[in-house]
Amino acid sequence: MPAGAKVVAIVAAAEASALLLAAGWYAYELLSGSPVLSFWGAVFTLGLLLAFSAWLYAVAVFLYRGFRWTRAAALVAQLFVLTIGVPAMTSGLVVAGLAMVVPAVAAIVLLFSNRVISHASRTGTAPPTL
Repeated sequence: MPAGAKVVAIVAAAEASALLLAAGWYAYELLSGSPVLSFWGAVFTLGLLLAFSAWLYAVAVFLYRGFRWTRAAALVAQLFVLTIGVPAMTSGLVVAGLAMVVPAVAAIVLLFSNRVISHASRTGTAPPTL
């Protein structure tokens, strides 16, 4: 397994962990009685955080295993991170922005390297035989 694929899988798993941590904090705030405009809107947001975290964990695991679909999924995730990280950097949260932008850019560059492309070429498992 090439080092680039390991780095991208680690970046995706770290982002999934950050989302899971944010979901935990969000749930704690929701259950502790923090005021919200819409309770069900807050529950929906919590569900989105949990779902996206699970999705990123799946991307990390299956990229590590070499499945082809993970390259597109990882690219989309990194583009989402960039849409949050760049405005964070330009609005004065430089450290937080750099913490998002640098791994995302590194993952995007590595996703297009020849070794990662050749590693992530598995389309699925063979159908079972009798």
